[in-house]
Amino acid sequence: MGRLKVSRAEYAGACYGVQRALDLTLETANADKTVCTLGPLIHNPQVVSDLAARGIRVADTVEDCTEQAVVIRSHGVVPEVLDALAARGNEIVDATCPHVMRAQRAAAKLAAEGYHVLVVGEEGHPEVEGILAHARREGDQCMVVGAVEDIPEPVGIVVQTTQSHQKLAEIVEALQARGIEPVVKDTICFATIQRQDAARALARSVDVMLVIGGRNSSNTTRLYEMCAGCCDAVYHIESAQEIDPSWFAHKTTVGISAGASTPENQIEEVVSYLETLD
Repeated sequence: MGRLKVSRAEYAGACYGVQRALDLTLETANADKTVCTLGPLIHNPQVVSDLAARGIRVADTVEDCTEQAVVIRSHGVVPEVLDALAARGNEIVDATCPHVMRAQRAAAKLAAEGYHVLVVGEEGHPEVEGILAHARREGDQCMVVGAVEDIPEPVGIVVQTTQSHQKLAEIVEALQARGIEPVVKDTICFATIQRQDAARALARSVDVMLVIGGRNSSNTTRLYEMCAGCCDAVYHIESAQEIDPSWFAHKTTVGISAGASTPENQIEEVVSYLETLD
């Protein structure tokens, strides 16, 4: 097969919001408090397993939060959850990503100003549910869109932080074609943009592209989809154990990208494995 040339995207792996959530969780656990996370802290099964091994379990509901401290995951929650935890007397460690908080505030402000709020994102995703809930506290005219729906004016738009500008542009253009000029709050995270641009650029220049991250991670899945449009051989993996050496037969270059919820050690594991292939 020959020695592979391994290249890593300029921007890849855990973003500030994810690293902040991990740091807050571990700091709380190291303060001799019992700790749980309300839902998986991040969309990365290996990280969730590592936290469980440290005694930090995942609680599925507010009622299930029997530990002293409850960590709110990076995707955020609906405001009613914070109220319920406070009423129970749990210590709340809010690890909501600051970029997600910005989207929540933008949605609430638009709703308070009388706009019909469109959230460009994935229906049912926890971040999107939280953004919607913040808007609904100020006004009841809000919805998720993947495509343009019938909606009265005025229209205000916020965006799930891990969406693409292409998707946002499609929604805006479709509204404009109907004579609607929306007020747009571009709440896409800059780290997301960096990872998407870097992954696409690298995918165009290599024979094989690997995208590392949880299969339940929307931003990792989106990276994979973008790379698939730029390279003929693209694989979404969660760990080095999933790599099939046959993927690299008669290939000389491989690129690596990783989602915003993928820690550095998981990327290094894949790079180390690839470097052993001959």
